Amino acid sequence: MRRLGFGIALVLSLFMAPLQGFAEQPETIAKEAYIIDATSGAVLLDKDSGKRIPTASMSKIMTMAVVFQAIKDGQLSLQQSLPVSEKAWKMEGSKMFVEVGKQVPVEDLIKGVIVQSGNDATVVLAEGVAGSEDKFAGMMNDKAQMWGLTGSHFMNASGMPDPNHYSTPRDLAVLAWHLITEFPEDYKYYAMPEYTYNGITQQNRNPLIGKVTGADGVKTGHTEEAGYCLIGSAVRDGRRVIMVLAGLASWDDREKESVRLMNWALDSFKIGRLVKQGQELVKAPVVYGASDNVMLVAGRDAVATIPASMTLKDVTVKVKYNSPLVAPLKAGQEVGSVTVSGQGIVEQTFPMVTAQAVEQKGFIGLTFDKIIQAAKNK
Repeated sequence: MRRLGFGIALVLSLFMAPLQGFAEQPETIAKEAYIIDATSGAVLLDKDSGKRIPTASMSKIMTMAVVFQAIKDGQLSLQQSLPVSEKAWKMEGSKMFVEVGKQVPVEDLIKGVIVQSGNDATVVLAEGVAGSEDKFAGMMNDKAQMWGLTGSHFMNASGMPDPNHYSTPRDLAVLAWHLITEFPEDYKYYAMPEYTYNGITQQNRNPLIGKVTGADGVKTGHTEEAGYCLIGSAVRDGRRVIMVLAGLASWDDREKESVRLMNWALDSFKIGRLVKQGQELVKAPVVYGASDNVMLVAGRDAVATIPASMTLKDVTVKVKYNSPLVAPLKAGQEVGSVTVSGQGIVEQTFPMVTAQAVEQKGFIGLTFDKIIQAAKNK
């Protein structure tokens, strides 16, 4: 498994490799469940993660991703106010209780969507960004395509039932990861325990907030078709866990199951560092260089999720490069790869780079070396 940040394809493959040789996964009454360690990419629990499911309000995290992108691009600002249309005001389900014809600041609307799950606030933002909710749904699908969410399709901004509005637990976990990593300043709203608008205080529906140490998001959902659902996330000891539960029978089931499984994921595992970025791995021969060799080092950290009681041992590190290397070489130049494997660890391959630059020899030395190399190759 590879760490995050190396492109969309890697992000998707990252969350598809279950841990090997560890204790069996716990049972869950959720119809679908998917729990990942977002720090290493390890899958901690997988129950029908590729199944297409109705998203209910969980799809509002895609809504907010599009809104946050509009703010990032300067199309929208937190201080800007948006008008409440009659369509937004008439929205059914959970509400922020905005009033038709009023102007509401974008930041208030964001809190109304994230904390209060307001369908009315969701439509106000969608219309403010795209002109209409239909056009906004198109932007949601464009973002889904960009992020490789091939099991997802959105028809509206709120997650209201529609046969063509769906996702998968795996897609929702990847979506949550993008939201958290690409919009870190905006993600802070998800940890708010409550929000008051127009004299009405509503609690954050996320059962993890205030009950699980380190919990900071993300979004609940509920419709008759979807059941009680949750995308949850928490950080503990520098380790982020993302969890998707769907199809639970009741509010209480969602609360108990989400708290139990999140605590299990946080308490039962830890991050083990296999190789540290910059760690010396091998001294490689160099031809045509001012130096005859160069130290090759790990291009990045390699980490793995392991049981909390386990210590890393018997880790195998294999290096691969074309020998000899040919000068000139830049410091940090990728010249090979490192593969790390071991018991209970999903194999990882990542770049190996030069620790320092190697200048090419002068004309006379270079000519002499080429003669020697030509003789060796005969």
